[in-house]
Amino acid sequence: MKQKTDKTALFQPLAARLRPASLDEFVGQAHLLGKDKPLRKAIEQGVLHSMILWGPPGTGKTTLARLMAERVNARFEKLSAIFSGVKDIRAIVEEAKSARETTSQKTILFVDEVHRFNKAQQDAFLPYVEDGTLILIGATTENPSFELNNALLSRARVYVLKRLSEEELVQVIARALQDQEKGLGNLDLDFPIELQKKLAQASDGDARTCLNFLEILSDFAELHQKKLVITEKLLAEVLQESVRRFDKGGEAFYDQISALHKAVRGSSPDAALYWLSRMLDGGCDPLYIARRALRMASEDIGNADPRALQLALNACEVYERLGTPEGELAIAQAIVYLAVAPKSNAVYVAFNAAMSDAKEQGSLETPLHLRNAPTRLMKELGYGKKYRYAHDEPNAYAAGENYFPEGFAKRQYYHPVNRGLEVKIAEKLEQLKKWDNEK
Repeated sequence: MKQKTDKTALFQPLAARLRPASLDEFVGQAHLLGKDKPLRKAIEQGVLHSMILWGPPGTGKTTLARLMAERVNARFEKLSAIFSGVKDIRAIVEEAKSARETTSQKTILFVDEVHRFNKAQQDAFLPYVEDGTLILIGATTENPSFELNNALLSRARVYVLKRLSEEELVQVIARALQDQEKGLGNLDLDFPIELQKKLAQASDGDARTCLNFLEILSDFAELHQKKLVITEKLLAEVLQESVRRFDKGGEAFYDQISALHKAVRGSSPDAALYWLSRMLDGGCDPLYIARRALRMASEDIGNADPRALQLALNACEVYERLGTPEGELAIAQAIVYLAVAPKSNAVYVAFNAAMSDAKEQGSLETPLHLRNAPTRLMKELGYGKKYRYAHDEPNAYAAGENYFPEGFAKRQYYHPVNRGLEVKIAEKLEQLKKWDNEK
């Protein structure tokens, strides 16, 4: 068996050794780097602009930035937003100015996890991006719309990088197995394609994770008849810890809770259970999901089935008492109930409309007849005068009474839907309206 001759390579992880040296070696992101795609053309023509590369880990953000710098023969400076500050930015700016003046060489500043910079740090880039001193390439796993300043976003184009597909990850594995210089080609590993696909699937779109696992597998491959073999048993042992990503404060988190909410709203109990399971499997706090179920019960079911809110509240209490995993079943029960319950957003719509009026109309005074009169002075001022006590009226309803501020036209915010209990509520409101008209 051949031994590696590059001693320095021994100290580099496989993922680092196999970093693509050209766009042709870059796997994935065909929607950005495919033939005739605008970004591909810009790179090949050497016309670069400031940009934000937004995507999950292991999709090639750092590699792509390096390839851009090499293609246009630009200086490549790298900062980590976790460890760097304004002082580091200023130092790089000075070096960039010097390079531009002496050699006319451009400087690409790559900022990893750019979303971690605060507003002042992000603002520090702006003058130098505008005057061309720096071409900024920021990398982030978070939604730039939420995490980056508008001023910075307006000066940089956002490119979305996608998780690698299973087929693309198999390509990455194949290259690693074949590359004799930087990969594992000299080991002549026997790694069946079926197991390669399982590794690709477990890597969840992350090329770096995939190569890290492959390197571990190569280290522990079993010797059979003078050949190193990666067996299904070994693969299962290496992958025994879940590699599913679930960033509890990141984009994936909000995407999945959104999918769960929409499945419930769309009356799909099976899809709702799937997204619930995805979130729980990924490490989401079950109590967070239970609290979100309370919101779903009010927003999407409302008075069509008031029991939904109580059941969601019960699920919260059960989980607080039992914890994981027993309490998760109560949450699943609530989620299924919410999904199959009759739907109404009438209260949600009505509340938003009323809130909008309250904000726009200002501090309209409460009519005197609706004010409380606990003192003699208040009574003398007319507080509570002519108030009609509903229980003393026929049908316990003061027909024709106005409870809005004076000069404020009556509104109907709440329009019950023709589903669930709201059918009965609508009938009741129609009867009240009829009595008002007869008054």
